[in-house]
Amino acid sequence: MNDGFSEIDDANFFLSKDGKKNAKKELDATIIALLNETNFDDNSTACRFPARKAWLKDKLDIKKFPEVSCEEYDSILKRLNPKSATLVFPSAHINSPASMFGHTFLRINSGYKSKLLSYAINYAADANPDTENGVLFAIKGLFGGYYGRYSLLPYYDKLKEYRDTEQRDIWEYDLNLNEEEVLRMVRHIWELNGTHSDYYFFTENCSYNMLWLIEVARPSVNLRKHFTYQVIPLETAHAILKENLIDDSNYRASKRALLLKYESIIKENYVKLPRKLIEGKISLEEIVEGSEIEAQQKMYILEASIEFLEYSFSKNDMDKDEYLELFHNITKARASFGKGNKLDIKTPPNPIESHRALRATTSFGLRDDKGIGFLGIRTAYHSLEDSSYGFLRGTEIEFLDVLLSYSDNKTKLENATIISIASIAQRSEFFDSFSWRTKIGWDNNYVNDKSNFFLTLGAGFSWGNDFAYTYIMIDPLYYYEKKSILGVGSSIGLVIDKYKYLNTHFEFTQRLYDNSDTQIIIKASQSFRMSQNLQLQLSYDYKERYLHKKKENEQTYKASINYYF
Repeated sequence: MNDGFSEIDDANFFLSKDGKKNAKKELDATIIALLNETNFDDNSTACRFPARKAWLKDKLDIKKFPEVSCEEYDSILKRLNPKSATLVFPSAHINSPASMFGHTFLRINSGYKSKLLSYAINYAADANPDTENGVLFAIKGLFGGYYGRYSLLPYYDKLKEYRDTEQRDIWEYDLNLNEEEVLRMVRHIWELNGTHSDYYFFTENCSYNMLWLIEVARPSVNLRKHFTYQVIPLETAHAILKENLIDDSNYRASKRALLLKYESIIKENYVKLPRKLIEGKISLEEIVEGSEIEAQQKMYILEASIEFLEYSFSKNDMDKDEYLELFHNITKARASFGKGNKLDIKTPPNPIESHRALRATTSFGLRDDKGIGFLGIRTAYHSLEDSSYGFLRGTEIEFLDVLLSYSDNKTKLENATIISIASIAQRSEFFDSFSWRTKIGWDNNYVNDKSNFFLTLGAGFSWGNDFAYTYIMIDPLYYYEKKSILGVGSSIGLVIDKYKYLNTHFEFTQRLYDNSDTQIIIKASQSFRMSQNLQLQLSYDYKERYLHKKKENEQTYKASINYYF
C-alpha cells in the first residue's frame, strides 16, 4: 500500500471491492474472511493469503483461525526451503536496447549447497521485445500498456537465459536477511501468484517490485524512498548497499566473457579453429590429431569450441540434432585429454562501485578566446565520456541531458538531449558484433550557432583490446532549422579505458548536408575519476560554422566537474 492505495491492479488480489484504494476496508474484509472460512482446502482465504494471516497473528494477536489444509502452498514452501535471499543483477546486454539498463531479480536460497538448485523470483512485462514492433513496445512500456507478472523458475534456467543466451555477466548480492524475514517474503510472493500489475519501464518495473519484496521481508527499511520518477536496476543495487543489506557479492562470467578469455589464451595461429570446427570448415580429427598443436592448446581449442557451439545453438544457427551430435563428439574428444589448466577469468569491477545515475555538471573555459561557463543536469545515466568503471564497455544511455552556457551576459541552450543510446560492441573471432547509436533532442552541432532539433540513427563497427577500442560509424542526420535538413556523418572514434582513474575519448566527424554544406566536428575529452561519484573532465570541441555568409571555426576549451548522485 502507498498512502492506502495499492499498486496491485488485479481485482483478484483484494477481498473488498474497494480494497485497492481503501486499506482499512481491505483489512476488515481480510479479518472477516479468515475468521469465517467456507473452504478449508487450497481455495481457502488462509491458503491464498498466508502473509496476511501471519501478519494478523503477529500484530493483532489473533490466534483462533479455522484449521485449513494448504497442500499446494506447503508443497511450494517445501520445494523452496527458504533460508536466505540474494539480489541478482544481470548486467547490460550490449546489443539490446530493451536490456541495456540491466535487470534485477531475487534468488531464494535453499538448504542445498549448490545455489543452482535454488529458485529465482522474477517480475517482468508480459511482452517479447524481440517479436513486437520496437516503437510500439517502447510506447506501451512507457505508459503502462503491459501487465507485469511474477514467475518462479529454477535459478539455473535464469542463468541460461541471461548469462548464456544473452551474454550478460551476472552479479549476485547476498542479502543479510534472516530465515524468518525470507519466509515473510515468500509468503507475500505466494499471495501475488497469478495476479498482475500495470508495468511501467521507468517506475513500476522489475527492480521496483524487487524493492517491495525486500521491504516486505524487512519492514524497517524503506528502499523506495531512494527513487521518485525512475527506478534503474543498477540504482536499486546502490540503494540496497546504502541500506546496509549486502553481505557479500559474487560474479558469474557470461558466455561472451568465457569466449573472449579463450580468444586471449589460444595462440594466434589456432584462434580461428573453434569457429571453423563448429561451422564445418575443418574436422575434429584435424585438431585432435594435429601433431603441431601442443596438448594444452588442443584442450583450450576444444573447450572454446564447446562454448561457441552452445552460443551458436542459442542463436538458432543450427538444429538440435546437429548440435547434440557435435556436442557429444567434441566433449568426448576433450575428455580424452584429461585434466588441463583451469580457466582463470579476472573478476571485472563491481557495478556497485560505479558512479550513480544523476549527474550535475559545472564547467569553465574559453570559446574563441572569450570566457564561458556551463551548467548542466542529466537525469540518467551513463555516457562514453563518463568513467566506464563498473559499466559494460562501449555502452551509453542518456535521458534528459540539458546543458546551458553563459558568455557575454547571455545564456544559451547548448543542448537538450531527450535520449541518447549507443552500443559500441567490439568485434572478435567469435562475435560478429555491429555497433549502433541513436540520439534525439536539440544540439548546437549544426553549421549555425543555434540549438536545433535533430534526430540520428547510425551504425558501424568497433574493434579493440584491453587497452582501448576504436570505432567507425555512419550516421544519417535530420535537423530542423526553419526547414528540414538531411545529412550524413561519417565518424572515427577512439576510447582508451584501460585504467580505473582515466578515460580518454576522441571522435572525428565529417558531415555532408543536402544543401551542399560540409562540416568537420572534432571532440576530445580526458576524464579523471577523482572518486566514485566525482569526475574532473578536460575537453576540446572544434566545429566548422557558416556564419555571416562565410566559413568560421569555433573552438571550445573547458574544464568540468561532474558530480553523480
